[in-house]
Amino acid sequence: MNVLIIEDEKSLSHEIELYLNKEGFNCDSAFSGGAARDRLKDNSYDFVLLDIGLPDADGFDILKEAKDKKNEASFIVLTARGEIDDKIKGLELGADDYLPKPFSLLELKARMHAITRRKHGLQNDLISIGEFEMDVQNRTLTHSGNNIKLTKKEFDLLNYLTLHKNRVLTRMQLTEHIWGDVMQDDYDSNYIDVHIKNVRKKLSAAGDISFLETVRGIGYRMNL
Repeated sequence: MNVLIIEDEKSLSHEIELYLNKEGFNCDSAFSGGAARDRLKDNSYDFVLLDIGLPDADGFDILKEAKDKKNEASFIVLTARGEIDDKIKGLELGADDYLPKPFSLLELKARMHAITRRKHGLQNDLISIGEFEMDVQNRTLTHSGNNIKLTKKEFDLLNYLTLHKNRVLTRMQLTEHIWGDVMQDDYDSNYIDVHIKNVRKKLSAAGDISFLETVRGIGYRMNL
């Protein structure tokens, strides 16, 4: 999943980014309100971790602007402010959660997983995909108890398709999700087809994969 970290304290931003990268997330950073607005305009994110006290902007304004533009990212407000009024304001503006500093990175990850479950109507981190079972938190895929080895990109691709089940996702949408900021990276849309081919090969060796559909000329859909 793609994450934008809007935090002017660079050491904290770097710490969060290192941790989330290890946990399988793709992270961008913005250290000011201006940079944050540019990132939000040019890229799509699954999560935005938003500090309220930015040097050139009020984080609440950025949150309101994003929600007014129907931004689909989940926002978690990160702030040293402890007043209940700030918490209420953030939630009323559309934030999905509120985490006061200092906070545990383990708690941050747990809250992100909880938001994902709520957003996609999941009861827990275990997702059934036909005959297969995906453990989102532990990043494993099994069939009849047997582990299927996927690369990070293959797992992310399958997870993203599953979370958006029964919806056609274009190659560009999948590319942006898996590779992050495509405008800055050397990428080829054929990478998605190659990864889908590899996923199909690994899963078909274990069971039925008719749920994974190619939508000609557009992209792919997970029929569940």
